[in-house]
Amino acid sequence: MVGSVAIGLVLTHRASGVLNLAHAAMGMYVAVAFYELRATGELILPVLGLPSRLSVVRAPTVATALGVCMVLAAVLGGVIYLLIIRPLRHAPPLSALVASLGLLVYLMEIARLRIGAQGATGLVIDGILPDGLVNIGGVLVGADRLWLAGIGLGSALLLAGLYRFTRFGRQTRALADNERGAVLLGISPIRVGVVNWALAAMVAGLLMVLAAPATRLDVSASSLLIVPALAAALVARLRSFAGAALAGLGIGMVQSELMNVQVEWTWLPDVGIQQGVPLLVILAALAFWGDDLPQRGGVFSPRLPRMGGVEVRSWRPLALLATVGVMVMMLGSEWRLAVVISACVAVIALSVVVVTGLVGQVSFAPYAFAGIGAFTVIRLDPMPFPIAPLLGGIVAVAVGLVMGLLAVRVRGSQLAVATLAGSLAIEELVFRWSWFSGGDLGARMPRPSLFGLDLGIGAVGAAYPRRAFVVTTLVVLALCLLMVLGIRQGVVGRRWRAVRDNERAASAVGIDVAGVKLTAFAVSAMLAGIGGALLGYQRQMVTGRSFALFDSLMVVAITYLAGIAAPSGALLAGALASGGLLTVALARLGDTGAANQFAVSGLTLMVVAVRLPAGVLGSMTRSGRTFRDRTQRPPGQTGSRALVG
Repeated sequence: MVGSVAIGLVLTHRASGVLNLAHAAMGMYVAVAFYELRATGELILPVLGLPSRLSVVRAPTVATALGVCMVLAAVLGGVIYLLIIRPLRHAPPLSALVASLGLLVYLMEIARLRIGAQGATGLVIDGILPDGLVNIGGVLVGADRLWLAGIGLGSALLLAGLYRFTRFGRQTRALADNERGAVLLGISPIRVGVVNWALAAMVAGLLMVLAAPATRLDVSASSLLIVPALAAALVARLRSFAGAALAGLGIGMVQSELMNVQVEWTWLPDVGIQQGVPLLVILAALAFWGDDLPQRGGVFSPRLPRMGGVEVRSWRPLALLATVGVMVMMLGSEWRLAVVISACVAVIALSVVVVTGLVGQVSFAPYAFAGIGAFTVIRLDPMPFPIAPLLGGIVAVAVGLVMGLLAVRVRGSQLAVATLAGSLAIEELVFRWSWFSGGDLGARMPRPSLFGLDLGIGAVGAAYPRRAFVVTTLVVLALCLLMVLGIRQGVVGRRWRAVRDNERAASAVGIDVAGVKLTAFAVSAMLAGIGGALLGYQRQMVTGRSFALFDSLMVVAITYLAGIAAPSGALLAGALASGGLLTVALARLGDTGAANQFAVSGLTLMVVAVRLPAGVLGSMTRSGRTFRDRTQRPPGQTGSRALVG
């Protein structure tokens, strides 16, 4: 299945230059729709606000259901290209990545909403491919696995032939090499893009339907097949369909063998060793030909969302936090807990602002650093507060520096892929290690105290969460915010800004680019580690699943949505977090709003990536500045004359 997803990644990248993080989720949704259609005769629709189901046929056959779902896949792929990918063709690479991240979140949540609380376990999944076992060299292999591998390789060969020997394939290659020149030759980029994305969605949907008996269509696990698939696609240098299929097949075989070895060698730790394979493959691929990976021949040179000036009125966000602190004394239990969660996530979001917004390095590992901080506090018990969270942050710095070494070698989408795999590897290899984290059973966080003063969250009834803990989280958030604002205005911040704007120019004037990146990752990891410790104090009990890869994806998404280029954007990101202020506000409006929060967040993220690349706060600031300039302009002067006069 890994190779099948990798084929689609190569296809969409060759067609539009985008690494589509939602490709596996697209296939997952089509497969869920297929089996739901087979069971009920109703087609689930992926659009909020429309009827969730459409009655198609009472008792559909396999062929009928497959045909309907292939049409659904084609429409889904074409609409995604027209509404999201095409408008972002001249946008920063980060915008396209974030848009695909928003699509990933949206499809995962809409699938959960459509199939109910039982998820895919409630679906009747009858395999389409022949079953049984086949003896190959004394090893019994499922016949459906062999069929699936053969279909995947066959699909790769067909696509390779299509793009090498047909007119459509030559048009796709021409657009990838030089879009302006291809347009001048009369090639329609819209038509070619729609067909390519429709074809990619159909391939993903078909192969996910066939693989459903093996994957069981778990929404999260199926969608996160994107991680090993990205490794396979990088091995194929994002060019070769057959290479991607073979690499994916090899990665899948190695992962399966590691799982078998883990069962036989009982002395091995009960962790997800197989999840380290994609990271190793990605690191090897980037080490060998990271600089040679293809980039789309676009018309404009993309840039990151614009940073504001360095003149920061730090009293504004601090005044906001002080106001919230005063209000906490009068708020009820539900709102106090929302403030706590928002503050904890805001500290982690600050780490995203530092490494991505201020330095321009895309990282999908904030919750990996947060988990390191939380579990380190547990290991250091009875180390008192605030020493334990600070040491947890320092341990996270060590891991952050390792991630930072990747940023020295690669950047942009390649770095995002590497940190994505690294985050999954930390989750499976470290957070499931019983000695360190307590494994799936979890471990209890020590209760924070300062000079004998109890700062813990625990209380009975309406006294929960304790106001002392709420104030503590707000004070820590304020200190972290002050630190980031101070760095941003100092010498280090100016170096960060220079590297963010142009690495080569920064290096030419004597700035140590590698040192700047490592410093940014260290500060980011420290903030995330401290935020993770706070989150652990809030949850009181944490497990190996408390700091999952999906949490990292969500915090990057909501931080970009809020405004990734400004430290104050982290405050809004905290309010948008699950369980935070927005969740409580939506719950007061009705159950539907709270249930749809993640899906709406994913949808909004796609809109923001397309229309407001600076985020909500960045766009509001820019609009306010434009309005102020116009109102302060002398009468009778407009446009460039006002600047000259």
